[in-house]
Amino acid sequence: MIPLSVLDLAPVCEGAAPGQAFANMLDLARHAERWGYRRYWLAEHHNMPGIASAATSVLIGHVAGGTSSIRVGAGGIMLPNHSPLQVAEQFGTLASLYPGRIDLGLGRAPGTDHATARALRRYFDSADQFPQDVTELLHYFEPVQPGQGVQAVPGAGLEVPVWLLGSSLFSARLSAAMGLPFAFASHFAPDAMDEALAIYRRDFRPSARLRAPRAMLALNVVASESEAQSRRLFTTQQQSFVNLRRGRPGRIPPPVDDIETFWEPHEKAGVERALACTVLGDPAQVGEGLAAFAARHRPDEMMLTANIFDHAARLRSFELAMQAWQARH
Repeated sequence: MIPLSVLDLAPVCEGAAPGQAFANMLDLARHAERWGYRRYWLAEHHNMPGIASAATSVLIGHVAGGTSSIRVGAGGIMLPNHSPLQVAEQFGTLASLYPGRIDLGLGRAPGTDHATARALRRYFDSADQFPQDVTELLHYFEPVQPGQGVQAVPGAGLEVPVWLLGSSLFSARLSAAMGLPFAFASHFAPDAMDEALAIYRRDFRPSARLRAPRAMLALNVVASESEAQSRRLFTTQQQSFVNLRRGRPGRIPPPVDDIETFWEPHEKAGVERALACTVLGDPAQVGEGLAAFAARHRPDEMMLTANIFDHAARLRSFELAMQAWQARH
């Protein structure tokens, strides 16, 4: 059975505060561990009122400390915002605290807007240095060599799995060339997914870290007792995307009964294209949708995300999705 994992953004809902988002995050992680999800990843974003996972490595430690077996990691750390040494030290620390459970996914986008990137004291030209920064970061995880002037403490000599993340062909080519596992952001940018997978698998070069290509795909999954209910729950994600494109990002809105009254036709077309990799419905429909997605794209792993306003409904969605997936195997 292809493993399922969870991608979380620590969503901050309207009427709630980040503290509640963190409580919900840990609660979901504990349930996901019990239900059989393999990984629980958090994503770095900045200046987003509805996303509380900016201090990603801090939250990874919180989740890992509150669970016992599920792998916890970054999906991802936006490397242009950080020095490779700092990332190696942070994840070396996490891997020392929670051996065998920490993943490091790396992205080359800033995860924010131009003004916030400047406030982070990192600049967009840092993305051009992404391949060199990845190489430098991997070096810090290798055993210290005689005469090495700078080392990650902790970090050196630790086995921290490093994934490259992407929504275009760039990271597909780089992860293939470096022999690293690759995760594609198909949950919000599916257009280049097929071509990126083909390039990654065709051009993959085995490395000391990975002998054969390993690709993970992300998709939105909303499961409930009925298709109508799932479609209503999904309007939260649809509204969030429209608000972002209108330049008005805010906290996560509650669902609406009729999404057609919320968006304009051109907004609908753009959001439906961005969220094309979505499976929703009752358990049978979700099981069929996951199976069809897996059969078409042949991922080695699937990472599910669900931007659902009500925490209990979000928990139920992940529970039903795993039950539906297991029932097919």
